Amino acid sequence: MSGVRDTEPPAPRGGVAARGAGPLLLGVRHHGPGSARAVMAALEAAAPRVVLIEGPPEADALVLLAAEKDMRPPVALLAHVVDEPGNSAFWPLAEFSPEWVAIRWALEHGVPARFIDLPAAHTLAWGRDGADPDRDQAGSTPPAHPADPVAAGNPDALGPAADPGRPDEGGATDRPLDASVRIDPLAVLAETAGYDDPERWWEDVVEHRAGTAGDPFAPFTVLEEAMEALRETYGVGGHDRDLVREAYMRLQIRSAQREFGDDVAVVCGAWHVPALRRRTTAGADRALLKGLPKAKVDLTWVPWTHRRLSRVSGYGAGIDSPGWYGHLFSAPDRPVVRWMTKVARLLRDEDRGVSSAHVIEAVRLADTLAAMRGRPLPGLTETTDAVRAVMCEGSDVPLALVRDRLVVGDVLGEVPESAPAVPLQRDLARSQRRLRLKPEALEREVELDLRKETDAGRSRLLHRLRLLGVAWGEPTTSRGSTGTFRETWRLRWEPELSVRVAEAGVWGTTVPAAATAKAEADAVGAPSLADVTALAERCLLAELPEALPVVMRVLADQAALDADVGHLAQALPALVRSLRYGDVRGTDTHALADVAAGLAERVFVGLPPACTALDSDAAEEMRRHIDAVHGAVGLLAEPAPDGDTAPAGDTAPTGGIRGRWHSVLRVLAARDTVPGVVRGRAVRLLLDEGELAQEEAARLMGLVLSPGTEPADAAAWIEGFVGGGSGGGMLLVHDERLLGLVDAWLTGVPTDAFTDVLPLLRRTFSVYESGVRRTLGELVRRGPGVRTSAEATGSGIPGFAADLDTERADAVLPMLSLLLGLGEPGGAGDDADGRADGGDDDGGDGGDGGGDGGDGADRTHHDNDLVRVAP
Repeated sequence: MSGVRDTEPPAPRGGVAARGAGPLLLGVRHHGPGSARAVMAALEAAAPRVVLIEGPPEADALVLLAAEKDMRPPVALLAHVVDEPGNSAFWPLAEFSPEWVAIRWALEHGVPARFIDLPAAHTLAWGRDGADPDRDQAGSTPPAHPADPVAAGNPDALGPAADPGRPDEGGATDRPLDASVRIDPLAVLAETAGYDDPERWWEDVVEHRAGTAGDPFAPFTVLEEAMEALRETYGVGGHDRDLVREAYMRLQIRSAQREFGDDVAVVCGAWHVPALRRRTTAGADRALLKGLPKAKVDLTWVPWTHRRLSRVSGYGAGIDSPGWYGHLFSAPDRPVVRWMTKVARLLRDEDRGVSSAHVIEAVRLADTLAAMRGRPLPGLTETTDAVRAVMCEGSDVPLALVRDRLVVGDVLGEVPESAPAVPLQRDLARSQRRLRLKPEALEREVELDLRKETDAGRSRLLHRLRLLGVAWGEPTTSRGSTGTFRETWRLRWEPELSVRVAEAGVWGTTVPAAATAKAEADAVGAPSLADVTALAERCLLAELPEALPVVMRVLADQAALDADVGHLAQALPALVRSLRYGDVRGTDTHALADVAAGLAERVFVGLPPACTALDSDAAEEMRRHIDAVHGAVGLLAEPAPDGDTAPAGDTAPTGGIRGRWHSVLRVLAARDTVPGVVRGRAVRLLLDEGELAQEEAARLMGLVLSPGTEPADAAAWIEGFVGGGSGGGMLLVHDERLLGLVDAWLTGVPTDAFTDVLPLLRRTFSVYESGVRRTLGELVRRGPGVRTSAEATGSGIPGFAADLDTERADAVLPMLSLLLGLGEPGGAGDDADGRADGGDDDGGDGGDGGGDGGDGADRTHHDNDLVRVAP
């Protein structure tokens, strides 16, 4: 490929006609800024009467939108099958794409611009509806698979991506060519020139060479010669469908020549140029196209991102560094200096000390590295090395930020409102504008306060989109308040979400209608009871009251028919959590309350028999079910004396739901046929609820840890009692009687049984925080029950004393009551009205009285998992 550097340009030509008969074929590298500049220069010199571009012809009607002021690349042509939106393809275009430059030149000069690649109707139909992709067409074989979502109209780099045979100096390969091998022309040319990096070779011979001033057509002539040599050696390079595509392109070029003569310019991948130059008959080309499958398709423009132009995204569009290539295109003069300035600005924004001296030194180092490596100008490799050494002080941590933000980039394109779109997409766009929730390529977190109308609307929209499978936002844990009136979302708009919106368009023309229809269909087809209850929760979050009747009917039917206690236990927590959403969102949840109460009763009845004769794995799963049911019972409303329901958290009347649950736990704790891990957890839950005295818990532990109990069963009981990350470590820290029992039992386990119980014990204690483990170790080393005089007087380790300091404990009650909105302990404010008056402690409107304020107090009680304060 030395000819790429050394070829003497021929005499200048004044246009297409001056070059002789035939169309002007401009072979390019897709998304190559050097190719884009060369295309612009060639079009200015040739001034063709029509520009033909590689792309789906159905998009001809969309070309004029490229001139709209609201059209900002990167964008992509999206084609999808009308009755199967998920069957789709993208043709991405960036500002530095040669195809985009050609479109813009044609629009600015009043010249028609047409797409000439194989229609998307055929591309998307390959392999669909039982079509045989391997049929023989006049001696050729169409592709053995549907077109790649991006490569359908934009093959990687100069052409198809591949692992080529290794050419020697004469152009032959070291091994026989396999027709199935898919070659990468750029990689073959780079290897032939002695480069191990195709991107670096391309930069050296194209991006850093400004050799088009004398003859703007010279780069295309040399590149065509290289492609001709490659195709003579490799044939179609494993891309059999290219034969069909190129036949269609030749027919379109002939049609344009009949209309405009030879004043025709063609912008296409350089890989295709030799095939388009080849003389064939129109009949032979039509024979290749005969019998192709066809589908009804729609096309539109959609926003694209630099990140999706990068190979690292999985969308092999041919460039590793779209941000860098965009910079080379937009800053042809002094690109290295301007790039270093961008890097410095980014690092300064991240509070790193980067001065103008750093920029100057980095530029000097990049120039020196380029000279030492024999490169015409510093490339991305040299600039990266210079940035690492000078601005990042040798660290790859800030360098990773530079690569993510600048080398790849998060630029998101825009398309005008006049672009065709499905009705659902238009409704979504209106909602985004109304709620001021702009799609962005950069991931960001959004905190929503559901007491505010705009934030509540944003929450509804995001939840509805999740129901539709449009994962624009992902709920995440809030770093602030944990009340139900707050939500935290992690947002990031990806181009393929446009396809998901098109797919969801079959459910309705607006987001609420589509989400309602999708929820109803999902409820009818739900495979399990837990799926239905989870769907009910999502419907409440999305505020879809019209979908709830269908979901509740399916829920009641499945709950009545499902006898598996495990399924019922899985379904109950989501159902009970849903009851809270009526407080802050104003949703009627009475129907859910009735179903939840009935479901809880069925769990209470079926749980004891279901906990017998379980192996270790089933017992551990049942323990998790019991934890989930216990949490759900704590949130489930109790019947109030007047027949209504009392908020979760109020004192449960004797014999109510909580009383029934405590009875079930007592049964589980006392039955020897129940696995140890379940019995231990039942005892622990009763102890935490105050339904079991510490002395009784110690007695039960002593019985289990007696020599007559199998060591494995005793270890399982301990895991259930103090394991699972439920605060068991702190329980042992503050109740040394229990710690002494565990210590005495463990030291007395026979040697032959110790290895059997050790995995259980390691799993139990490994979940404790390091401080808890360290404290337990100190207590065991000192010996349980043996206290120093300093500890006995309360002047030793904070938190350790001979007995509880009730005076210190009582001192926190006034402040705790104030935080919970309960008023002074024992005072008039410590009732439901008092909570209503002051419950909105997180900044809400306390004047809302018993509505919003009361909910705030109740949420503070339970969402923050605080203990109830007795009046």
